[in-house]
Amino acid sequence: MEVDVRDFPRDSCTVASTLEVIGERWTMHVLREAFLGVRRFEDFRRNIGVARNILSDRLNTLVAEGILRREPYSEHPPRHEYRLTRKGVDLYGILVELGKWGNKWAPGPHGQGIVLRHRVCGAVVEPVLVCPECGEPVTAWDLEALPGPAMAERSAAV
Repeated sequence: MEVDVRDFPRDSCTVASTLEVIGERWTMHVLREAFLGVRRFEDFRRNIGVARNILSDRLNTLVAEGILRREPYSEHPPRHEYRLTRKGVDLYGILVELGKWGNKWAPGPHGQGIVLRHRVCGAVVEPVLVCPECGEPVTAWDLEALPGPAMAERSAAV
């Protein structure tokens, strides 16, 4: 019996589970700032323009999910800064792709607010998704979705 990938089990969708953690708009602003080197609550608040209670909630969620870690920087009064964990750093590609999309489809009136410079060679770049096997750039039209382990397990049970 051939399995149609369009019938994959939505309860095991990694896009949906990722959005449960980072899909709220203020969360993406917090992550952008963290990647730009912002670490302290007041700096996040000032740069993003978000209410304290919302920012506190988003930071607590990101800490609870292991995306940020809270580190003390002052004892009197007690103050903490927020640093990306390895799990958090792995979200960088999502922010790069959102920025690329925004540069193309929702640009600011004066162009790009930020460009990316490759630290090794100094070139200003726009990263490209490439095939790890052959090194060729890939787009949505170059890739095919196939049934994954959750779908294979479900079809075997039927």
